[in-house]
Amino acid sequence: MKVIEEIRLANDLLVQVRDRSHPVAADTTRVAVEIVVPVPLRIEYFDSSEDFDLVKTVFGDPVNFTAVNERTFVRNDERDSVFAELLNNFKSDSIPYLGKPGFPSRFVRSKLDDVKKRPHRYRLRKVK
Repeated sequence: MKVIEEIRLANDLLVQVRDRSHPVAADTTRVAVEIVVPVPLRIEYFDSSEDFDLVKTVFGDPVNFTAVNERTFVRNDERDSVFAELLNNFKSDSIPYLGKPGFPSRFVRSKLDDVKKRPHRYRLRKVK
């Protein structure tokens, strides 16, 4: 998967657009656009240093926001136009949301909430 485009957002995050398309059959392709946004952890996003440490331990730093838009069984001659359509839809629908000043803190706090609500997903014992 190579990065085909990078977009710098107003909140200083960097969106990486990756092409995850691959052939399904001789005449069709699974067209997939993967969006990865590395969100750096900052202690000021959290109420305590313990919460910061928990998120850093479970997810690392940065925490990646990832989204994949795909369409399966696309004719090979339509691959490029479908990829462009998926990418344009992402840009118009998601870039404004990801670029908001509060997105990084809300995103990493949502990861903390998920760890606390579902510690078993992360192979942890009950978390306070």
